[in-house]
Amino acid sequence: MKVEQIYTSCLAQGAYYIESNGQAAVIDPLREVGAYIEMAAERGAKIKYVFETHFHADFVSGHLSLAKQTGAQIVFGPTAKTDFEVVIAEDNQVFELGNISIKVLHTPGHTMESSCYLLRDEKGEDKALFSGDTLFLGDVGRPDLAQKSDVNEQDLAGILFDSLRTKIIPLADDVIVYPGHGAGSACGKNMSKETVGTIGHEKATNYALRADMTKLEFIKEVIDGILPPPAYFAENVKLNIQGTSSVDVVIEKALKPISVEDFKELLTKKNTVILDVRNQKEFVKGFIPDSIFIGIDGGFAPWVGAIIKTVDTSILLVCDKDRLQETATRLSRVGFDNILGHLQGGIKAWDVNDLHTMQSISSEKFASIYKQDNAIHIIDVRKASEYHSQHISGAQLATLANLDRHHDKFTTSNENFVHCAAGYRSVIAGSLLKKQGISNVINIEGGFGAIKKTAIPLSDFICPTTL
Repeated sequence: MKVEQIYTSCLAQGAYYIESNGQAAVIDPLREVGAYIEMAAERGAKIKYVFETHFHADFVSGHLSLAKQTGAQIVFGPTAKTDFEVVIAEDNQVFELGNISIKVLHTPGHTMESSCYLLRDEKGEDKALFSGDTLFLGDVGRPDLAQKSDVNEQDLAGILFDSLRTKIIPLADDVIVYPGHGAGSACGKNMSKETVGTIGHEKATNYALRADMTKLEFIKEVIDGILPPPAYFAENVKLNIQGTSSVDVVIEKALKPISVEDFKELLTKKNTVILDVRNQKEFVKGFIPDSIFIGIDGGFAPWVGAIIKTVDTSILLVCDKDRLQETATRLSRVGFDNILGHLQGGIKAWDVNDLHTMQSISSEKFASIYKQDNAIHIIDVRKASEYHSQHISGAQLATLANLDRHHDKFTTSNENFVHCAAGYRSVIAGSLLKKQGISNVINIEGGFGAIKKTAIPLSDFICPTTL
């Protein structure tokens, strides 16, 4: 028996390859399915099943492509309804895979169709739980994403409470937990950085599995502090229900070169954006006016979804040629397929006199300015939890995910010194602000990590507010 976790850090997502005696299954595959097919081919195995734990909101699954290319059956849990042929499993239904078996545990709560898959070894003993978004390490799935108007988040939280206590907690302590996500995912609020755990450890440490917790306490705690989901989540759910084209189609679009003249013409079309994915250090030196910066060398796909929001937006790429395929692949993971092409010749093809720049200074230079005048205007675009843990004295919080709600925090009379944790999100923020007419922005290189090494005074934890 072989179990392999294929973890994608950008999405903080875990897909799983399971194999026994020449037969394989894949759980929650990403849209680019080549790796799973190659893995099976190298081992002389045939992919028999594609198991989906639920209709994912944070990424577009590869279930259809994988099934079409391998002949595998797609399996969803009870109550799931799709626009394509699948096996809708019954609760406790068992699927044989070589010398092992996989049992469906219907665990509604995150969504109504949410299910976990219990792996039993050759001896019939419970070995591992593929818990999807029902149980994370340190947390459980948020109950506010279901696409049904007659079930609210309080209802779903109560249903999740029952699922955890009837299906998860009774499992033996040594059963391995393979979750759908880890720290950094927007599908939960308190996930561990670890990507593999055990039922016993979760019983001992996960707040949501406390033995003395009442259902009302659970509902309150699991809902408390949940931030609004990114706008693209609902659109990704629909794509996973309806089905999508192959990722190869998206890559082909991105590889189309567009001349400067045609690029400018396309910019006049409604609902079209320039997405510049170069490194932030290159972007600040010169970029096309109204470009949105979201660098490929960072949390690219989730930030595209959070910033651009709607998957039908037409995208013009500014990208190094050797990274076009990677960029298109990562855009496709979150359903942003409508790529018009890329700027032929890259940024060097654009008239240098028509490029904008963003002022960017070192943390040492910022510390010198702060020492001379600690009343300067400082904006922190990190998450609220990061800010409340520790921040620059006098800095105002304007979280990147909700930047358009915080324009009142930016001054028009003086410079706005903007920082994040390491210098990636602050450049995203700077590009958005410039696009929206706020030009007096100075980016602090290295972010809070670099600032902490200076003598600038910091404020520790303060009582958080929802932002």
